[in-house]
Amino acid sequence: MKRLYTILMTAVMLMSVPAFGGGFQLNEHGARAMAMGGAFAGYARDLSAIYFNIAGITYLPGVHMQVGTTLITPAASFRGPSPSVTETKMKSQLFYPSHAYFTYQINDMFTAGFGFNNPFGLGTEWDEGWVGQFITLKSDLKVFSLNPVLGVKLSDKLRLGVGLQYNIATVELSRALNFAPTFNGTGKIDLKGDEKGAIGFAGGLLYQATKEISLGLQYRSEVNYKFKGTATTTGPSQLSANLLAGDIEATFTSPQQFTFGVAVTPSSKLLLTADFQYIMWSSYDSLKIDFLASDTTISSPRLYEDTYIVRLGAEYSYSDNLALRAGLLFDRNPVKDDHLDPLLPDANRIGISAGLGYRISDAMSLDLSYLFLRFSERTITKTEISYSGNSGMLPFTGTYNSTANLFSFSLNYKF
Repeated sequence: MKRLYTILMTAVMLMSVPAFGGGFQLNEHGARAMAMGGAFAGYARDLSAIYFNIAGITYLPGVHMQVGTTLITPAASFRGPSPSVTETKMKSQLFYPSHAYFTYQINDMFTAGFGFNNPFGLGTEWDEGWVGQFITLKSDLKVFSLNPVLGVKLSDKLRLGVGLQYNIATVELSRALNFAPTFNGTGKIDLKGDEKGAIGFAGGLLYQATKEISLGLQYRSEVNYKFKGTATTTGPSQLSANLLAGDIEATFTSPQQFTFGVAVTPSSKLLLTADFQYIMWSSYDSLKIDFLASDTTISSPRLYEDTYIVRLGAEYSYSDNLALRAGLLFDRNPVKDDHLDPLLPDANRIGISAGLGYRISDAMSLDLSYLFLRFSERTITKTEISYSGNSGMLPFTGTYNSTANLFSFSLNYKF
């Protein structure tokens, strides 16, 4: 039974803990901002300010509405474990995080708003029977965030915004189990859970330093999630009474973030922006899972690193009705080499974006954008991640390659 206990404990730790790395954070919450590489905190003059810098909603007179979505098609492959050179590709998937925003100018000083978006999401899925099946088969995370906000125009130069994050989340994780050589056969463990109301807050400042230069600062707090769900484990019939199953609880804290942005308008037609986003992933030092029926608790360290994203953007007003946009970003990943695994094949990434905005009428406009993300190739030679082979636990070393294509649109309407 000691061998069985080791298998089950290792299974839960490996599949649950890495599922919330930087690769699951989404920053695409408006097509205009995405086309500019996400460099929007120092400008934020459309409804996506509810995410990028709440203070920006004070620039929106009357009533404004925006709806949109982003289509994401990630691709990843793994070559290994070393010394094998066999390459396995992750299953093709389509994700569509969406956004909807509304603002109402109460008076010259106050503007209220409400937003919906998906600050975390995505997932991975590999074929059953692949070489890493005893580490992961599937992971899926969805976070839905509701954001009531208030913007205050303190002066012609200084504006403030504050808001609440009310987050609802679901998570699903699965992997295969190898009971050899103690028992014949394999099995599977599935974890499913949800969080019905995690609370956080956000705040932002915009300062018009000169006619040409605007500075912005945005803060988003930590959010503490407590997932409640069930564990289902299958295996050889003679072990059914000893398999971990039943109700579970797990806790996770998403990181606080600071973003500093600057926007420069060297001419009436050209806008240049730059952001530096600092993400404190070191708060994700461990994840605890409680199996309530068996009074068993598992806690595993992760020791993620604080990280940052650098963004550059440009917008050129080609005509009164058409704006052309482009952007560039560098995103440093928080996952150390010795904790990288195929459940989250994260890496440093470079993004190149482009898009346009078209004014359909005085009241309606459409923003379109495309972003290509190229992840650095990562070759892991030393790791704490292992998989269960017939001869025992073996290190899961090898090479990861990933890319992603993102297409976004936002439809805007004002009264």
